Parts: sequence; C-alpha cells; structure tokens
Amino acid sequence: MEEIRETKDEIRSNIAKTLSALSDSEIEEKNTRIENRLFEFANFLEANIVLLYINSTSEVNTLKTIKRCLNHKKIVILPAFDTTKHEMKLMKIDNIDTDLIPGPRGILEPDSNRCNVVPIECIDIAIIPGVAFDEKGGRIGSGDGYYDRLIPKLSITTRKVALAFENQIIPQVQMESHDRYVDIIITEKRIIYKI
Repeated sequence: MEEIRETKDEIRSNIAKTLSALSDSEIEEKNTRIENRLFEFANFLEANIVLLYINSTSEVNTLKTIKRCLNHKKIVILPAFDTTKHEMKLMKIDNIDTDLIPGPRGILEPDSNRCNVVPIECIDIAIIPGVAFDEKGGRIGSGDGYYDRLIPKLSITTRKVALAFENQIIPQVQMESHDRYVDIIITEKRIIYKI
C-alpha cells in the first residue's frame, strides 16, 4: 500500500516536471485541441448538465471550456470543497466572472452565497480531473480522494470523462481498492475508450 502511494507521488512529480517543460504556446495549443475534441464528442454534445472542474497546475486548463459550455447554454456544475470534512458540494454556476471565489485549496470554486447545490443524480456527464491516466481508465488524482468518493455516487449512465495531455498517459496506473476508473479519456491526439 505504502509502495503504491510512493509510486503515485513519483508519477505526480514526473508529470509536473514534464508539463512545466512545455511552453505556454504548446500548452495552449494542446488545450484547444482537447477542448475541440470534447465539443465534437457525441456524449458531451447530448449532455445538458455537465460537471466540470477548475484545474490545478498539472491538469488540462478548463476555464475556456467552462465559458464555452455556458455560451452553448449547458448547465455547468462545479465542485466546492470542504477540506475539513473531505467532501465536495456540486453547485450550478451561471457566470464565470461573478460566481467563483478562491476556495480552501487555492483554486476558484462556486460561491455558496450565489450558487445552488445540484443533486448528483442530475448530472449527465462528469468531466473528472487527474494528473495521470492509463488506457484502461486508471487515474491518479491529487491524492485527496475527493473524486474517488464522488465517482461511485454518480449514476451508472453518467459518462465519466477525463481531459488529459498525451504526456499524462502512462503505461499503467497501480490501482488501490478505493481508486476509481474513468470511462473515456480525451487527449489532444485521440479519444481513449476504457479497455
């Protein structure tokens, strides 16, 4: 167990180094390709209520994707984190400029004074963050377990989709019993369906 955690920390560190070596223009180009693939993806196009996230440094940038979803009249749900209870509330945002405030993790999240909680069973498609993935849908997140606890609560019909740079795809993620898989990974080069 401890060995797997150390391996995951090493992978997180290696991915962070790999991504920090990319130029801003390379990252921007990859982000745009990933976003365009997402907006051509049938499951996403058919979805009305979309769970997204605000990215941290080792994740695909999602701000433009969120804006584009709002422009396409999709209902956008973002997580608000309670770091003391290790839980997150799923909240609907209407405006990226007025509905977000800095959260306890240093990442923008919905302002609970302006945004309403949305029941998890309403979500049509869930865009799940991660630092590294394998082609079987295995994922390494930030290590806090928020999404490993969220994924089993999603409806069985809710697609769990990850956005990732090709540099974040590794040969194999060592999964622990509490770890959860994603169904589909969209990179700048391809769409990977869980084997």
